[in-house]
Amino acid sequence: MTTAHRITNPDELPLAFAIREKVFVEGQNVPRELENDAFDQQGATHYLARATDGTPCGAARWRVTDKGVKLERFAVLEAYRNQQVGAALLQAVLHDVQAAHPHADVYLNAQLRAVPFYERHGFMKEGEQFTEAGIEHFKMRWQRPVELAE
Repeated sequence: MTTAHRITNPDELPLAFAIREKVFVEGQNVPRELENDAFDQQGATHYLARATDGTPCGAARWRVTDKGVKLERFAVLEAYRNQQVGAALLQAVLHDVQAAHPHADVYLNAQLRAVPFYERHGFMKEGEQFTEAGIEHFKMRWQRPVELAE
């Protein structure tokens, strides 16, 4: 079973960054200077997913902004896609965000091909499609389940 957890051991951060490098910089040609930013070192909470055998296979982060809580940098290595890694990451992130910021707006910028995934997990598109780092996106906002919103 895939697991995902908040990174508390600094030795795990390079594992998350390596996954993001492979997915975004190598796989999607996102410029390295856009992929790596100041929030990686200060301000963001990072997550790591591991496959059943313990192999690091996914990464994500979230941070507080002036608009709420922004979920970012969800990356799953190609060999582990469609195996619930993204779902495990998203569940871990939303659990912690809900606990830390129960009334904050939770949003993200989803790549076009990831929109259906986020819709299945309670996010709704907001606004017009836009380009970020040469990739088409939609801003999406989390619609908290009723039992969490109250």
